[in-house]
Amino acid sequence: MMILLYLSSGLFLGWSLGANDAANIFGTAVGSKMVRFRTAAIISSLSILLGSWLSGRGASRTLEHLGEINEIAGAFVVALAAAVTLYGMTRMKLPVSATQSIVGAIVGWNYFSGSVTDYDTFRTIAATWAICPALAAVFCMILYLAARYILMKSRIHLIKLDFYNRIGLLLVGAFGAYSLGASNIANVMGVFTQVSPFKPLDLYVVRLTSVEQLFILGGIAIGVGVFTYSHRVMSTVGEGIVKLNPVSALTVVLASSLVLFLFASQDLQYLLASHGLPTIPLVPVSSTQAIVGAVIGIGVMHGGRGINYRVVGKIVAGWVVTPVVAGAIAFIALFIFQNVFMQRVYRPVEYTVSPEVVQRLARERGTVRLLVPLRGRTFKNAISFRDSLAALAPGISPKEIEMVLRLSRVQRFTVNTSLLTRELKSGFLTPRQASALRDINGMSFTHTWQMQEALAEKTKDWAFREDNAENRQYNKVLRDRIKYLVRRLSQPPAGQNGI
Repeated sequence: MMILLYLSSGLFLGWSLGANDAANIFGTAVGSKMVRFRTAAIISSLSILLGSWLSGRGASRTLEHLGEINEIAGAFVVALAAAVTLYGMTRMKLPVSATQSIVGAIVGWNYFSGSVTDYDTFRTIAATWAICPALAAVFCMILYLAARYILMKSRIHLIKLDFYNRIGLLLVGAFGAYSLGASNIANVMGVFTQVSPFKPLDLYVVRLTSVEQLFILGGIAIGVGVFTYSHRVMSTVGEGIVKLNPVSALTVVLASSLVLFLFASQDLQYLLASHGLPTIPLVPVSSTQAIVGAVIGIGVMHGGRGINYRVVGKIVAGWVVTPVVAGAIAFIALFIFQNVFMQRVYRPVEYTVSPEVVQRLARERGTVRLLVPLRGRTFKNAISFRDSLAALAPGISPKEIEMVLRLSRVQRFTVNTSLLTRELKSGFLTPRQASALRDINGMSFTHTWQMQEALAEKTKDWAFREDNAENRQYNKVLRDRIKYLVRRLSQPPAGQNGI
């Protein structure tokens, strides 16, 4: 019962996202009267559920880098703050971004817990708030020109054209809803992945990890939101900005769906990385921003005539206000839950400048000198440690600070392979990785990097490769695997997280 209570805020956030964001995939189709609302809701809900389950893990890791929420009560409050913010904006008929609300709430948790916000990750996410609508507008203009050219050349009969448009809107809408689930399930359940209460579930034909179970629950919640409350926002997007004809509606949906896919596809990222090409970050982008940008692109194609700039202004204002409001609500709610309801909303994380840390940093040229005045000291949280570093060395770079914080973070644990039976047998680790892990059974560590180095001494399968485009994905997977093992060894053995 307590598990459902803690997860209820994430489910509420999923419902709010379905009411506000998810239905925007079909908003233009419904607004142009080409697709009935009920049909759109059914297809959207099923596609979102599939996207959440099959492809949702990539974008959720980005939110984990932004803030590692380490107590389920804290995750409950963060999701609740984001959901309340999103629901309030929905009541005002403003199609705002669930990404902005959850990011603002996570930053609020960071400030309350004394954790350092990863500003590189924050800047990456925030950049998409401008890139996403702009890219959708460009895609939409290109697609609209192509569609208009094809129609002029083909001379399709109006009845056939109407039929093709309806089928196209359904297919493209399903594709967009799948991409939305893959991208935005991180907003709904991403804050719970570090503290997931579920055990892995074997269903004979399929095996669901605890994280996959979280994402399926979130996908269901989004679907319920689509059915029960999304019609209000559909009317704003489908009719409030620019009046759309059927062909325009199709190009808007396809353009926004492509943008969501680009930022949600792990396979595309792997493909680009394997060919040494720049990768697109896996970031939970907003379907609302994509659809609004695409609709504005249509308006621009018509010379800007017909664009309701008053509605656009209200939407943009909502985008600016949302993360600030969500962060403030999260901070206040965390204070109340901790001091009134006596709930532990975060687990303190210490940082120590131990001899081992100094020795490890000695390998990093030019960094160890900064720690000489801090040797032997322990700090109660990341912010106090960062501020001490900045005071001692005003010229220290953000990358140096990030490295010092990472190496100094205290996470005491003992390798106990009896807690990792499933991981050792499931193929999660390579045979040589599993053998090395068994070899260090019983060893205790204070820092995560100590275990990684002990394993790397046993086999190169645990060693990081040179940091370049070709190896970046390999190192990312290895880093996530080590992080997962440490989390399992640092917590009770009752299946806290999924692979």
